[in-house]
Amino acid sequence: MTQVNPPPRLLMGPGPVTADPRVLRAMSAQLVGQFDPWMTDTMNETMALYRQVFRTANRQTFLVDGTSRAGIEAALVSLLEPGDRVLVPVFGRFGHLLTEIAERCRAEVHTIEVPWGAVFDPEAIEDAVRRVRPKLVAVVQGDTSTTMCQPLADLGEICRRHDALLYCDATASLGGNEFEMDAWGLDVATAGLQKCLGGPSGSAPISISDRAVGVIDARKHVEAGLRVDDDVDRGERIASNYLDLAQLMDYWGPRRLNHHTEATTMLYGARECARLLVEEGVDAAVARHAGHGRAMLEGVRGLGLEVFGDVAHKMHNVVAVEIPAALGASGGDKVRAALLDDFGIEIGTSFGPLHGRVWRIGTMGHNARRDAVLLTLAALEQVLRGHGVPVTAGGGVGAAREVYAS
Repeated sequence: MTQVNPPPRLLMGPGPVTADPRVLRAMSAQLVGQFDPWMTDTMNETMALYRQVFRTANRQTFLVDGTSRAGIEAALVSLLEPGDRVLVPVFGRFGHLLTEIAERCRAEVHTIEVPWGAVFDPEAIEDAVRRVRPKLVAVVQGDTSTTMCQPLADLGEICRRHDALLYCDATASLGGNEFEMDAWGLDVATAGLQKCLGGPSGSAPISISDRAVGVIDARKHVEAGLRVDDDVDRGERIASNYLDLAQLMDYWGPRRLNHHTEATTMLYGARECARLLVEEGVDAAVARHAGHGRAMLEGVRGLGLEVFGDVAHKMHNVVAVEIPAALGASGGDKVRAALLDDFGIEIGTSFGPLHGRVWRIGTMGHNARRDAVLLTLAALEQVLRGHGVPVTAGGGVGAAREVYAS
């Protein structure tokens, strides 16, 4: 059996993306004990960095060990008790995921939907909140299945007017699109490293407002083997031990109450993702994603390809490209395979009603850069030509270069 030696790839799909080499270097550092002073200092530094990433003063800002879905589940299982009402505005696959997870928490889940490729007006969400009277509104910011970015700026105020908590899944958007946790009045937000943050999947940053901390602490149960005399069980016990945010807050907080063993290598990587973003400047990183995303958008249009969805509400970091009809039923997959085999470039397909209809091309994290955009457009042109699709010669690269020149 040979050593691990993955082939060279340029991951230009909707995520995961090519990890920043500096993140990989950080993850190669040696382990220390989970309560070593250097380790706990690193945990505190990571918390401080992610407060800047989320744009929040929330003390409870830390990492959930697991992929971005672990962060989602931790948030929902810790906030929701059986029978609680939840409202989920669904505009793509990941709204359906929030619905399923909330149902698994035995909540009473209500949904509203718009067609894939659209987003919600705040008025539609407020009408539903008024009708459902939920404890929690759970919404995705950027849904990579459709590439749409739901506006959030008005939702916190709406939820507060109606005494509801607001949770946001920012897995695909954080770091590459505007995100203002405190200014927008979000109560809980979770993310992942494998998109705009430029790292590997496996760690889920989370931030929790004081209002949400109160809800979670009201369900706090300390493990029997760890409790002391003044630990008193409160409320309905959170259904998951591993994803129990009340316990995780004690683990990351001054009490350092033992929970799991921190995933040290992922901590190093998550810290470096945030450090690089803060060093660049969050606003600068968002502008970088916007600029390269615009170049990719105009590049695929320059090839004569159509773009799916309401472009005015598209995420900066991914574009959905209509697969040309000339390719036939399986042609989209053949183009993706040729890009991978001939150029080492990966782009994505999509899910549900968009499966086989669109490609999803990402410009995010370490790959939100000029050479990656131009190389992908040049390769896509050659592959399309090889499959008999009439495209404008040099149109993709030319259109992108015009964006860069402007």
